[in-house]
Amino acid sequence: MTEFPRDAILVVVETRASGELEKAAAGLFGAAAAVGTPIALVLASPGAGSAAAAEAAVLGAARVLVAETPDPSALGVSGVDALVAAVELTQPDAILISHSLNGRDLAGRYAARQRAAISVDAVGVSRDDEGVVAHHSVYGGAYNVTSTSTFGAPVITVRQGSIEARATAQPPASETLDVTGSGKPAARIDAFEEAVAATSRPELRGAAKVVAGGRGLGSEEQFALVGQLADTLGAAVGASRAAVDAGYIPASQQVGQTGVSVSSQLYIALGISGAIQHRAGMQTAKTIVAINKDSDAPIFEIADFGVVGDLFKVVPQLISALEARKK
Repeated sequence: MTEFPRDAILVVVETRASGELEKAAAGLFGAAAAVGTPIALVLASPGAGSAAAAEAAVLGAARVLVAETPDPSALGVSGVDALVAAVELTQPDAILISHSLNGRDLAGRYAARQRAAISVDAVGVSRDDEGVVAHHSVYGGAYNVTSTSTFGAPVITVRQGSIEARATAQPPASETLDVTGSGKPAARIDAFEEAVAATSRPELRGAAKVVAGGRGLGSEEQFALVGQLADTLGAAVGASRAAVDAGYIPASQQVGQTGVSVSSQLYIALGISGAIQHRAGMQTAKTIVAINKDSDAPIFEIADFGVVGDLFKVVPQLISALEARKK
């Protein structure tokens, strides 16, 4: 029987449609390496397991367990079956999963089936004398709290983009995980239509740089200034709820309590007042820059750098300066 490290941290990662690992994988392995030995469970689409296992080793997995989905049309159940088998085999100190839509679904299903403790939307992990601890930013970033379990390995979903650390690449060492299907009922996809969105910008969730606009842009046409700065920086575009409600940008780009939570390296807020609901979704960004003509705007309370001025004058100058530095 294969032996696994006593300080094993099971990192669950999925493959994207391209066959590559999900974007959050690097951060998950970085978090795991800080508290133990990363062991990967790769949930792969049929035929993608070998390449995904090699990528997991490059990202820091000391060992890789590969579970290719037997029935891609069935939702959820096969992933939980694989996770149950992986936990029984590795006996990890903790289970780390991305706080993505699929990750949250998998974590919740597993915790319910196995009666396991779960800590959601962590922005960091550490280890104390009792075991692995999850760190959270709650109540709109007003408090930092910790959580853990008093029994078994905690299931921790990690906010995308929140972990800066990266693990050291490891020699490839993978094996196919023997999974016994539970036979539990699963929802199925009978048909779907692919919707192709052509954009060169990063996905908002998990982006390293984000430029977000608020009501202060004034109109959908003027909101284009946000995109211009984002393209100059190679950043994702976000928005406050006020900008979304005004119709400047689709709701999928909303950052905040009722939108996407980001923990980017750089967050630039243009014309955003900084209501608590918005701050809840971006306050854990590493560097926050705010540009607003209202010197009393709450966004300045959390900004690392602030510019009080007309964004329609400031931002074009900023874009010009950035473009000049590229030459």
